[in-house]
Amino acid sequence: MKILEAGRRSPSAANRQPWHFVVVTDEGLKAKLASGRYNRFIREAAAVIVGVALPYDSVSRRWAVVDVTIAMQSMVLAAWVQGVGSCWIGDFREGEVKRLLGIPDEARVIALLTLGIPAETPPLRPKRRLEEIVHHNQW
Repeated sequence: MKILEAGRRSPSAANRQPWHFVVVTDEGLKAKLASGRYNRFIREAAAVIVGVALPYDSVSRRWAVVDVTIAMQSMVLAAWVQGVGSCWIGDFREGEVKRLLGIPDEARVIALLTLGIPAETPPLRPKRRLEEIVHHNQW
């Protein structure tokens, strides 16, 4: 629940909070969600959080994707702090996910987030140095 609470408490444009989260733990549903080329590991996850944007006014329509993304990233960080691994998934068939989970047509599925206790600790991947990406006062 702390992970979901982190998403719920995230900031959003004008505090519109246009998000909904579908938590999937059913083995059959997880197997059906694992239909993409790069997401077959969904079956092994303890849970999958489906981040959904349901905008309801002009402000939330404009910023819903960003707002849901912020909320889901908050959940990634909350999971990590608790020792729970996660993987952000953008490879999914939105129409199929909506049909499987009963998500309304007017909503938009933003991402899937798998959660589970990691079986291993992979090495950190190299990242660009701050000096390469940070600019002070101007580019």
